Amino acid sequence: MPGKQHSFQAEASKLLNLVTHYLYKNKEIFLRELISNASDACDKLRHLSLTKKELQSASSDYKIVVTSDKESKTLTVSDNGIGMSRQELINNLGTIAKSDTSSFLSKLTGDAKKDSNLIGQFGVGFYTAFMVASKVEVVSRKAEKEEAYIWSSEGKDSFFIEKTSREESGTTIKLYLKEDSSEYIEPYRLKSLVQKYSEHIAFPICLEDSGKEEQLNEERAIWTRPKTEIAEEQYKEFYKHTSNAYDEPWVTMHNKVEGVLEYTSLLFIPSSKPFDLMDSERKRRLKLYIKRVFITDDCQELLPSYLRFVRGIVDAEDLPLNVSRETLQLDPRMSRIKTTLTRKVLDELSKKSEESSEKYIEFWKNFGFILKEGLYEELSQQDLLLSLARFSTTKTEDLVSLQEYIDKMEKDQKEIYYMLGENREDMLKSPKLEGFLDKGVNVILLTDPIDNYWITRVTTWKDYPLKSISEGDVELDKKSENSEKDSKDKKFEKLLEFFKKTLKDKVKDVRVSKRLKDSPVCLVNSVEGSFPSMVSPNRKKLQPSSQIFELNPSHSLILDMNSLVKKNGKIERIQDMANMLYDQALIVEGYPVMDAKQFSKRLTTLLGKELKLAS
Repeated sequence: MPGKQHSFQAEASKLLNLVTHYLYKNKEIFLRELISNASDACDKLRHLSLTKKELQSASSDYKIVVTSDKESKTLTVSDNGIGMSRQELINNLGTIAKSDTSSFLSKLTGDAKKDSNLIGQFGVGFYTAFMVASKVEVVSRKAEKEEAYIWSSEGKDSFFIEKTSREESGTTIKLYLKEDSSEYIEPYRLKSLVQKYSEHIAFPICLEDSGKEEQLNEERAIWTRPKTEIAEEQYKEFYKHTSNAYDEPWVTMHNKVEGVLEYTSLLFIPSSKPFDLMDSERKRRLKLYIKRVFITDDCQELLPSYLRFVRGIVDAEDLPLNVSRETLQLDPRMSRIKTTLTRKVLDELSKKSEESSEKYIEFWKNFGFILKEGLYEELSQQDLLLSLARFSTTKTEDLVSLQEYIDKMEKDQKEIYYMLGENREDMLKSPKLEGFLDKGVNVILLTDPIDNYWITRVTTWKDYPLKSISEGDVELDKKSENSEKDSKDKKFEKLLEFFKKTLKDKVKDVRVSKRLKDSPVCLVNSVEGSFPSMVSPNRKKLQPSSQIFELNPSHSLILDMNSLVKKNGKIERIQDMANMLYDQALIVEGYPVMDAKQFSKRLTTLLGKELKLAS
């Protein structure tokens, strides 16, 4: 075979084999993927020509041509878009530079129909050509370049590249069809596939047969059409096309705004998590069009980052076509669009939460931890976002709203109690909850890392203060008098002083607890402290010097220690016990003891004493 031979990257070869064989049952989607790629190429060239004068003379009649040839048993998909250079052919068709391949493989379900939709999401749609073709040739000429190249492969271990010629920029993909894929030469079959998958494409898709061209789609952007003319399936296919998604939209929002500012938005909330949801740059994935001309597919100015799960497009009428990223950031019209779209999405979520609690919970499990970022970042939307939030509590694993929590509060309860931690199961074992569980007081359990941040900015909800059970003092018995507190403090005065002296710099203070029932001791935050409530990956580096050490005044061990201290017994006998109790409190909170060797020594000594007493 002519041209220079190249080997497929190992991951690309693995993925190629997978797509070719594993997803073979739904092979008709190959045409959808090739047309989508051609559409993207036309979009990119049209946008580039807005800012580069040398490209403005290029043909503006962008189109995608599908040609079948029964004699040679070939199918061709051609576009006059931006094209690819020699290096881009190698990078795009022979290499997977990103680490998404392993993610792709991990998300496979075993259902070929579902899994075939994953390929668009992970940007590997070109490989579907090998499901129907024994050989694929790609001729491409990059815009602004004179030279063209042909890429060819039989979909095994290698591909070839050599120079060729092409009259204009763009890409032509020629498929040498396999014997069992001859149906894709037939015009009626190709027409049905275009109507099924690609009718929403905003460029003409033409079928060339026997030298004649027939346009198969309306060439009218779906968002410009009245909602009454658009079927649900058309919305779904457009969502999949514009979002590279494999699921179906959970919510579709199609709106046109007229007046001082005119624009159309077609937004979708996915029914499952997009793979790039946790992108470190928290990128938004909305596409911006201006007067139906594609501008960018990564517009950061249209929605806040905490709504980055929203997909779709916004088409503005009032912005200049040669707008730049810097111009977008400074344009007040973009700010107004962002405000309106944000409110629209949040209102829609509020509506859905009222219509079906069960379906809304599914959304919250997918995107709630992202939505809660808004509680920290956008104070103006805090009340609405709090109404949308759902939480697990000590009384139920089912997620509830703050309003539902308030509706079921104890009669004398005046505060909304919460606790921060890493998972519900471990939190329910915490000594800090004992008094709350005993008195039937419900506590919200916050387990997302973002909870540590937004909770610092939220102080009340509908006049109910939000109070951490791990910080400061709590008063579970509202009928208790201050005199009772003073009496307990006085009763344990010597023991408190003993613990303060023994623990020294390990804690900020020692006091009698109002929250413990079964456990002898616990560690809680002072109001200004942050350890151990803050979930941190660097626990071993944290020091609990800002913590308060609480003693259970009803526990037999604490009562016996108090009696011994009052009698001025041998205090040194219980110093090890005091340190052991402190280490126990650390362990219960999930933190390592500060001196493991000393802890082991004390434990051995105490066990030895117990054995002597037992004998």
